[in-house]
Amino acid sequence: MSQSTLKQMFRPTSVVIIGASEESGTPACECMRNLLGGTFLGPVLPVVTQPDSPDTIFGQPVYTAIDTLPITPDLAIVCVDADEVPFYIEELGKRGTQNAILFAPGFSRFDTKEATRKRKRLIELAHKFSVRLLGPNGLGFINPSLGINASLVSSPFSMGKVAFITQSDSLFTSVLDWAVSKSLGFSHVISLGDMLDVGFSEVLDYLHMDMNTRAVLLYLESVTNAREFMSAARALSRLKPVIVVKAGKSHAAEQAVAAHTGMILGADEVYEAAFKRAGMLRMDSIDSVFDTIQALAWAKPLKGNRLAIVANGGAPAFIATDLLLQGGGELAELTDEACQHLDDTLGSGWSYWNPLVIDAKADADMYANAIKPLLRDSSVDGILVLHIPTVGVDSAAIAERVVKTCKRSKKVILTSWLGAGDGDIARNIFFKAKVPSYFTPDSAVRTFLYLVQYRRNQIKLAEAPESRPESKIDVLKSRAIVLQALEDKRQMLTVQESEALLGAYGINCITTRTADSIEDVAAIADEVGYPLAIKVISPDIYRKSQVGGVMLDINNKIEATAAAESIVMNVAQYQPAARINGFAVQRMTRRMRGVELAVAIETDPQFGPVIRFGQGGSLAHLIQDTQTELLPLNMSLAKELVASTHVSKQLVGNDTVAGVDTQAVYELLVSISQLLIDIPEIFELEINPVQADASGAFALDAAIRVAWTEVGGADQLAICPYPAELEEIVDVGNGLTVRLRPIRPEDEHAHWDFVEHLSPQDRRFRFFGNVGELPRSEMVKLTQIDYDREMAFIAQTIPEDGEEPLTVGSARAMISPDNETSEFAVAVRSDWKRKGLGRMLMSHLVDYLRSRNTKQITGEALGDNKNMVELARSLGFVVSKDFNDDTYHFTLDLRGDGEEDAGEN
Repeated sequence: MSQSTLKQMFRPTSVVIIGASEESGTPACECMRNLLGGTFLGPVLPVVTQPDSPDTIFGQPVYTAIDTLPITPDLAIVCVDADEVPFYIEELGKRGTQNAILFAPGFSRFDTKEATRKRKRLIELAHKFSVRLLGPNGLGFINPSLGINASLVSSPFSMGKVAFITQSDSLFTSVLDWAVSKSLGFSHVISLGDMLDVGFSEVLDYLHMDMNTRAVLLYLESVTNAREFMSAARALSRLKPVIVVKAGKSHAAEQAVAAHTGMILGADEVYEAAFKRAGMLRMDSIDSVFDTIQALAWAKPLKGNRLAIVANGGAPAFIATDLLLQGGGELAELTDEACQHLDDTLGSGWSYWNPLVIDAKADADMYANAIKPLLRDSSVDGILVLHIPTVGVDSAAIAERVVKTCKRSKKVILTSWLGAGDGDIARNIFFKAKVPSYFTPDSAVRTFLYLVQYRRNQIKLAEAPESRPESKIDVLKSRAIVLQALEDKRQMLTVQESEALLGAYGINCITTRTADSIEDVAAIADEVGYPLAIKVISPDIYRKSQVGGVMLDINNKIEATAAAESIVMNVAQYQPAARINGFAVQRMTRRMRGVELAVAIETDPQFGPVIRFGQGGSLAHLIQDTQTELLPLNMSLAKELVASTHVSKQLVGNDTVAGVDTQAVYELLVSISQLLIDIPEIFELEINPVQADASGAFALDAAIRVAWTEVGGADQLAICPYPAELEEIVDVGNGLTVRLRPIRPEDEHAHWDFVEHLSPQDRRFRFFGNVGELPRSEMVKLTQIDYDREMAFIAQTIPEDGEEPLTVGSARAMISPDNETSEFAVAVRSDWKRKGLGRMLMSHLVDYLRSRNTKQITGEALGDNKNMVELARSLGFVVSKDFNDDTYHFTLDLRGDGEEDAGEN
């Protein structure tokens, strides 16, 4: 969606209400009252649909048709019956109004045939006439900065820097009321309703560019387009804090939400993984949300999880300490220098420990003397200042002194003044100074822990992943295996097919022999060797151990025959309809220090394939130890997934601790991730157990289910994976050959080297100014890109054995969310210029944008960058010059062959 369109929706200069009425209780009446009762300066134009309507409504002249309006309104509020809405959407589109809020009854959110038909017809018309729709079954929006209340809610509101976006009608009003009690204002309050058209992703993109919004709060029940949601959320989270509250964490709540919304919901743990992957902070209570948003808005960025506590009483400080440690925080260990300062200023009036308990009658000077050394102490990331009411002590004066002492500090400062009366006065002082303050130490510590979690999520979002060792993958062999099974009309791969498929991705498997009958089991037992594992082979059984289909520690032929017979009896008892096609016979490979793990791939209805990892083998059903992550994985994400499980305690360490090669486990997870990208027909996979020890990670048993799918490998994921298909070796000419490929997060180190080898002039041309060393935040933007919204091709040398490749050129395109336009930038390492690299990179970038149907590419260059002007002209760009800014502007229409040079204007 064009950002200008959404800006027009949420910042309109004129509004028309279709179906306007003064009948109390109707949406048209309530909305018009709210629009006229605020400070909105634009015209509000009522359009009536009944022939006997009055000449004015709430003092505004009435119109009988869209084409009779004196102006083309920016926003339409449609309050007619659902059957009449299509007519008015068409009329609005013809008039040029591009935005509409639907307050029309009759669009049931439940999936009846009639409701589905109405929704389909409406969205077809809206697309045809370029009208964007908010709702239906929502409450509209409020934009306090404009004084516009285009909603059905008349609650008071104030202007602030937080945007609140909700799927829930009830929370729209509740949050406004809570905000008043917390003295919190909003930049926007938006109710999305059923998200027939405009949803979370479009609104997040709009808020990304909105200067009035510093933080975003979401209430979310379900996601309709996970790919778009993740792209928008990840982009916004890099710039502004995003806090999300989601219902459906328990099974009962999940069922209730599904019944209320009429939507199929994904698993809550998958949403949890998605929120973390996007750098968002999930919270459970609205009250905690406001506390945390206030801290995020007011406090400095947190640098770590070490907290110092200052209090004039022991009990609240000790309670705060317990809560901090239970929540994963850390008490700061004060440096000797800080302790010496405290001794010098406080003497014996402190506890010689953190938490710092000072005298109950401590005055403002004593508090200041306790805090100052902590502000200078590098071991302290945040300070919590507590005060318990004491007779004869001026708590307001202490609050004033705390504000003054901490005014210029770059540390996170939180306060808690217990009690009412003086406590209320102190909290008001802190509020005016924008220092977060809380009624209880519990709330203050909880907020600090949320800040810690938010910091972790942001680090995860910006972390450069470790490079994975190059591995040979046989995609053609793997696809042939899967396609053969589908041609045979089989969903379950055979044991041998599963082993071959995993082996093609470098995953070690234990060799399996198959037996068609119990007699065959006995015949091959001696050949395989003891001890044996025998497992049932059945297209109907996915988890063999759950039906008694696995027998272990078999030491001779007699035991082998008995084990096969027991498997047949167990299957007959637990799953009598299952077909038994034979038995898998394996030599057991238990090792003294090995660990049994489990890896599974499942397809979530919202987010597509996800990977689950945890305890495997016989303990898997006894120990609930499974964690979930979205695909694709890289080495860093794989390491983090493993670390989040309890079984990781047996794996943690360097390469081989506790007899386990942890690197092999990480590589196995990344290989499975790539397997799902390359072979989208796989929709279920389970390897249980994976035997991990000092010699590597081995798949002992694998079940893989496949099915025809119309979704491509990359398209099925909620996060676009690395587009390996765009890699190629390019002959630039003059004997120069380079590897051209999209940039990866792992390229951060090489890209630092690339930027450092740009001359001062080339660096000025590329970054539009004289810049020294780039901050890492900027390098993260350059190397960690969303391939759905951006593309950066890099040219690398093809080195001799043992050498590292050099990045010698880069061309990137920043693509608008609606794929309408793209801005380009190009740079070539200064000592590699005049070799044709710039033209080659730009040509590939233009071809790529054409292939994804981007309509236009634009760019800029400084006025003295003549080489860029020459290159742009040679590629067909329209070139113009702005003499006021001394910059060139380039435009290329990608739907045609370009246009003639427009000259310098």
